[in-house]
Amino acid sequence: MLTQVLAALTALQIAQDAPATEPAPGAADSASLATTPVKDDSLISTLQSLKWPETQEEWESVLLLVSFRVLLPLLGVLLAFVLGLFAAKQIRRAAERALTKARIEITLARFLSKVASWTFIGLVILTILSTVGVNITSLAALLGATGLAVGLAIQGALTNLSAGVMLLIFRPYRLGDVVRLDGELGTVADIELFTTRIDTLDNRRIILPNSKIYGNKIENLTRNPQRRIEVPVGVSYQADFEATRRALDAAIGRIPSILQNPAPVAVATGFGDSAVMWEVRIWCAPADVVAVRSAAVGAIKHALADHGIEIPFPQRDLHLNGAVTVSMAAPSPA
Repeated sequence: MLTQVLAALTALQIAQDAPATEPAPGAADSASLATTPVKDDSLISTLQSLKWPETQEEWESVLLLVSFRVLLPLLGVLLAFVLGLFAAKQIRRAAERALTKARIEITLARFLSKVASWTFIGLVILTILSTVGVNITSLAALLGATGLAVGLAIQGALTNLSAGVMLLIFRPYRLGDVVRLDGELGTVADIELFTTRIDTLDNRRIILPNSKIYGNKIENLTRNPQRRIEVPVGVSYQADFEATRRALDAAIGRIPSILQNPAPVAVATGFGDSAVMWEVRIWCAPADVVAVRSAAVGAIKHALADHGIEIPFPQRDLHLNGAVTVSMAAPSPA
């Protein structure tokens, strides 16, 4: 029964695809149903003449035909898809391990390994569809049009994604670095494909879009192993120049946790309104910046006081030319 249905459907398809030409004279009229074009009424007649299987042999024939024509191809497709998923998982793990050994940023390594896995799964799906007879060319055109529409709809997200990939490739900052991004100062807590998260010094969590970060200035305060601290100080114009230098050198010797290479130094930088301006330049590790700066201010103040050098207050000298007459009106009589 099912064999007759399949033969009739095949004959109908051939009749629809065959060119509308007159048969050649003397052509054979006894071609089989599976190879001879038939009319629609032939298919209808065949379907109407079909009977439901009644005997066990007929049922066995139907089940055997269905098994070979439907179940086995379906099982093959499912098996190929499951094996493809397993292989994609192994590819992702292998790619992530290889990229990690190559010292690629962990977030970028995971992203690239997932892209490799998704690409392999896509190839498996296309291969399966091509095997079962799907027109891959038409499907590719449809997917291309759909991808274009989706890309236009999520243009902003794609901009953040591309910026995130560039940040992960060039790595201007890493997890734990103290950075200033888009005017915000904090410690990098997480680097994602679309955003970067930082924790500020007062423990606020700020999430910044990667597109705003990559297109602006990035300041990394802890990338280099050494940081220089400049402490400005003004001393009185009456103070001896060399005595001031010795006092500041003594103050440098009292500051803990500073580095000796590069060597610390005290330099005169100019003349202020009411003081000669000096600057103490010292080096330290990035983690010690706050503590060293505070210790430097205290050491400089005590050293100048020990040497009798004044740190003047801001002041102005007022010179009056000529006599100044101050008149006060007499109180009016009651």
